Amino acid sequence: MKTLREANIGDTVKVVRLHGEGAVKRRIMDMGITKGVEVYVRKVAPFGDPVEVAVRGYELSLRKVDAEMVEVE
Repeated sequence: MKTLREANIGDTVKVVRLHGEGAVKRRIMDMGITKGVEVYVRKVAPFGDPVEVAVRGYELSLRKVDAEMVEVE
C-alpha cells in the first residue's frame, strides 16, 4: 500500500482508496480527491508537511496526516 505522502515530487498517481471516516473523509472528498482521480505531486515541504498537489485542474495543499489517508498506485 502506497500513500499520497510517499509519492515523489513529479509523480502522477491514481487514487485507489480513501482511508478515514466521517468528517475527515468527507473533507478530503470535497477537495476533489476521490477514487479513480489522477493527482500530480508538485512540491513537498522540507519536513513533509504540507504536500502540494494538482488535482482536477487546481492546486491543493494537504497536511501530511491527510495525505497518509489517500492510498494511491
